Amino acid sequence: MNESMRKYMKVGTILHVAYRGLTTGEGPILDCLKKIVADPYFEAVEVTQMKDPAVRKAAADMIECGHMAVAYGGQPRLLTVGLNINDLDEEKRKIALASLKEGIDEAYELNATGFSFLAGKYEEETKEQSYQALVKSTEELCAYAKSKGDMPVLIEVFDYDIDKKSLIGPVDLVKRYAEEITAKWDNFGLMVDLSHIPMLHETVEESLLPVKQYIRHAHMGNTVIKDPSCQAYGDQHPRFGFPDSENDVEELAHYLRVLKDIGFLNKENRPIVSFEIKPWGDEDSEVVIANGKRTLDLAWELV
Repeated sequence: MNESMRKYMKVGTILHVAYRGLTTGEGPILDCLKKIVADPYFEAVEVTQMKDPAVRKAAADMIECGHMAVAYGGQPRLLTVGLNINDLDEEKRKIALASLKEGIDEAYELNATGFSFLAGKYEEETKEQSYQALVKSTEELCAYAKSKGDMPVLIEVFDYDIDKKSLIGPVDLVKRYAEEITAKWDNFGLMVDLSHIPMLHETVEESLLPVKQYIRHAHMGNTVIKDPSCQAYGDQHPRFGFPDSENDVEELAHYLRVLKDIGFLNKENRPIVSFEIKPWGDEDSEVVIANGKRTLDLAWELV
């Protein structure tokens, strides 16, 4: 592709994935954030919970000063403490819902362009009940977000049988769900992730084309699923080209090509497309971030 990727998307990275120790809302958030904001390669950054209001205010100011877009990932609010937004125990569902609403509040404080979450685990024999619980929770989240402004609410599509074992899920159910929610709520959409597509046992086309009109945000990442004995097996988001992994330059180029063909990558309303890659073992965050940038540069030449 001869044209700059910047004409079609805002390249970002997920702060709490790239740097260790941030998912619980504590740790050296501002120090890590400064490294991303100071890097002109990035136009966007994705953050999660920040327990200290002073840190949130400083983060918002830094991001604004850096002339960057920011998105908020609510996934760690659930994953770090074992909450499930489609829990069949109504009290537990409400606890998960309350945490995500707090996340929406934080996202507005940060002037985020979007708020994302994930569906929880489920049992096959009660799958439909879990689905209805998810729909109920999603509608409550959409209503809550809309009552405060125009920030969209996005569900991230995860694996259903390998690691997160999330209800959403295979593409047929993703489509049913997106159609049902968007019929009532115009502030809802999907977040897709290259690293999750192999875990869904789907091709890029199978995963994206049936739901193309609902995609509002995209992640770039990698996964290892060849064998459970392999290092970084599952939803670990290792760097591109990791041993026994699924994604590298060619696969990223294919993903971006499809996103461009369906109009998601576009010049009129450039979306955020973020790296979701994290250091494995004793790998250095800065080196892993550089891995992502090099891989994207090479992939874009093939788009």
